[in-house]
Amino acid sequence: MPRVTRGFKARRRRNRVLKLAKGYRGGRSRLFRSATEAVDKALCYAYRDRRNKKRDFRRLWIARISAAAKLNGINYSRLMGGLNKAQVEIDRKMLSNMAILDPNAFSQVVKLAS
Repeated sequence: MPRVTRGFKARRRRNRVLKLAKGYRGGRSRLFRSATEAVDKALCYAYRDRRNKKRDFRRLWIARISAAAKLNGINYSRLMGGLNKAQVEIDRKMLSNMAILDPNAFSQVVKLAS
């Protein structure tokens, strides 16, 4: 029975996978089967971590706000509760940047919250 290598479509599919696997070490960048496994796993990780990145940044912002709030003599939960009561709508990302770049403005926001 003659060997069938398939045609254009199969070659295009293999080349697409190998292009995604470019830069991987060893056979994972050259062998189609290994490259397919590596690319599938990499795409799963990328999908998962696009969601995890949002969690990670929120945790970072909260840690920064908490540290800056403690320097101003208030804890994080009292600060956020006070801001909600005062109807100040500054998100955590902006509060974090303010705590780093403009500590005076952050201390004024803390005064609003207390």
